[in-house]
Amino acid sequence: MSALWGRPARDSGDGWAVVDVETSGFRPGQARVLSVAALALDADGRIEHSVSSLVNPGTDPGPTHVHGLTAEMLAGQPRFADVIDEVAALLAGRTLVAHNVAFDYTFLAVEAEMAGAELPVDSVMCTLELARRLDLGLANLRLQTLAAHWGIVQTRAHDALDDARVLAGVLEPALQRARERDVWLPVRPVTRRRWPNGRITHDELRPLKALAARMPCAYLNPGRYVRGRPLVQGMRVALSAECTRTHEELVERILHAGLAYSDVVDTNTSLVICNNESPEQGKGYQARELGVPTVTDEHFMACIGRVGGVVQGTGIEQFVDVGVAGEQISLF
Repeated sequence: MSALWGRPARDSGDGWAVVDVETSGFRPGQARVLSVAALALDADGRIEHSVSSLVNPGTDPGPTHVHGLTAEMLAGQPRFADVIDEVAALLAGRTLVAHNVAFDYTFLAVEAEMAGAELPVDSVMCTLELARRLDLGLANLRLQTLAAHWGIVQTRAHDALDDARVLAGVLEPALQRARERDVWLPVRPVTRRRWPNGRITHDELRPLKALAARMPCAYLNPGRYVRGRPLVQGMRVALSAECTRTHEELVERILHAGLAYSDVVDTNTSLVICNNESPEQGKGYQARELGVPTVTDEHFMACIGRVGGVVQGTGIEQFVDVGVAGEQISLF
C-alpha cells in the first residue's frame, strides 16, 4: 500500500484531469456546486479536451460577491446529475488535480453520490503541495501567484473554467521543474468506502501524517539507526518541525521505503529527521534526551533509495546491504 503514496516525477503516469469547482459554501453536502470545469491533460500537462458547465444547485448560491453567480444566472442551467456522466468520462483513468485538491475532490464526490453516481477516480494530486516542494522562492503559493511566476494570464478569477485553464498552465512547468529536481509528485490514492447506511466516506484525504501514524508496517523494527550504516526496513522514523522539505513529502518516502512513520519520539524510535543540531524543544529535543539519532532531511533523502532489508536471523549489528556487491554503505 505504501508504494501508492507519492510518485517520482520521471514516471509518466496515465495523464491528468485538472478540475475546479465554484460552490455556495465550504461544507460539501450542505453547500452545493454552482460551476464545474475539468480539463483532460496528457502525461506532460498538455490539454487534450475539456468539460465545463454552470450548475443549478436548487438552492441559494451563497456569496455571489465572490463567485459572481446569481440565482437568476443558474435558474435555467442543468443539475449536477445532468453533467456527471460527461465529467466522469473525462476523469476516468486519470489522476484528478486541483489547487487544494481535498476541497474540489470532496465536493465532486459528494455531488456525484447525491446524484446516485460515483467518481471514477483512484488517485488525486494537490498542486499546492507540489508547489511547496519546488523551492520557488515566492511570497505565497496562491494560484494567482504561481500563474504570474510562470507567465500564465488569468482573466477571470473564481471562474471555474478560467481557474482550471490557469492551473493547467501552471501544471506543465511545475511538472518539468519536478523532473529536473527529482521531486516526488504528491499523488495520493483514493479508496471509497460505503457504510451500511449507503453513505460513501472519503476520509483518505485527511492529512497524510494522521493516516500514516496508524498504518501497520510490514517489517519488524530492527532497532535504532547506526550512523555510517544503511537504513533498514521497519525502522521507525519521526519528524521534527525543523525540516526544509515538507512533512508530507518525507512521509511519502518513509512509507515507500518500507520504514514506519511515528508521530511520537520514544525508546522505540529508530531515527528523527531534524535540521537543527541543538534543538531546544520538540521532537529533535526529545530525541537528544533519549539518545535517538538525528539526521538532516538532506542526508535522509540521500540514502532513502538504498534502504536494506533484514536478512532472516541477522541482527542489526551484522547487517550488510547485499544489494551493492556485499559492501557496506556509508552515506552519512
